[in-house]
Amino acid sequence: MNEIKDQRIVMTLDAGGTNFVFSALQQGIEIINPIVLAANSTNLDKCLKALISGFEQVKNALAPKIPVAISFAFPGPADYKNGIIGDLPNFPSFRGGIALGPMLEEIFNIPTLINNDGDLFAYGEAVSGFLPRINSLLHENNIERKYKNLIGITLGTGFGGGIVVNNQICLGDNSAAGEIWLTRNYLDPKSIAEESVSIRGIHRVYARLSGDGTKKTPLEIYNIAKGKSEGNKNAALKAFEELAVVMAESLANAITLLDAPIVFGGGISGAAEFIIPKLIAHFKSTINDQGKELPRVIAEVFDLDNPVALKEFLTNDSQYVQVPFSDKKVAYTKKKRIPIGITQLGASNAISLGAYTLALDYLDKKNLYAIGFQKEF
Repeated sequence: MNEIKDQRIVMTLDAGGTNFVFSALQQGIEIINPIVLAANSTNLDKCLKALISGFEQVKNALAPKIPVAISFAFPGPADYKNGIIGDLPNFPSFRGGIALGPMLEEIFNIPTLINNDGDLFAYGEAVSGFLPRINSLLHENNIERKYKNLIGITLGTGFGGGIVVNNQICLGDNSAAGEIWLTRNYLDPKSIAEESVSIRGIHRVYARLSGDGTKKTPLEIYNIAKGKSEGNKNAALKAFEELAVVMAESLANAITLLDAPIVFGGGISGAAEFIIPKLIAHFKSTINDQGKELPRVIAEVFDLDNPVALKEFLTNDSQYVQVPFSDKKVAYTKKKRIPIGITQLGASNAISLGAYTLALDYLDKKNLYAIGFQKEF
């Protein structure tokens, strides 16, 4: 699903520690062949020159069309609002803070926006993915409910997150919103959640329980869990179960605070059949309050990729209640519902769409501010 109809062009980048992949989007669609350059992550001068060269090549490929902005995801820690990248494990030459955004703005003379991939994933899904899917389904079933908030989760090398509130990306006051990876590990309280909710977490649990010291990929462990490959099936299932339980507690806290749908992306989300049922079971569990059992999550959570759960989610349970001292009635929706599901855009595409849309949103707000300023003075 892609609902973007804007004609403006934004230059983008997929920044990896090995390669930089440059491109450009119009109407949310890639319009040139990607340009791939070595990242040179250990040499700052070569790395920065590769970034400049890549965007110059994109600009030349677009001619005579003119891009209006640069927008892309880059690993943190960073001061994203000011475009400054901090010390990065995958970019050892980035020490002491590199003013990457201001550099590109000065060279190309267009706004440059840099953000976290988890934030942009969530925004892309809010604009053209999971949120439009949910709201379209509700509309088709004549249900007067509309979701405007979203928690986006990426599962892979790490446990990434992003937040959308009232259809706007939430970056936080310190460019540090959505850092779910740093929540406390439910099974090992002295550790962070990412130690279990990550590729390394799956490796560790499988190796410990199976006694197999071979470093298998998550896909290999998934195939063992499915019974498609030889190996310790119980250990493989347990590896995904531990990931799911730790993830579930972190998400239970997030749902309690944000009351928002959840969408998952990233390579490990391909094992959703082993993860989501455990999440749902955890959400349906209880928590003790001075001897009284309370629901772990107030809202009921529905897996939209499960046909039975989807049908129940789309059941209209609204009723009308009488307004006291009046002949009027108003709609009352008693059951609170939180939908969850797997990205249909794909994480990479959602991130690109998030970067593209964020640039357009920035330009629109900048123009509105300029108009208001002129009218006032």
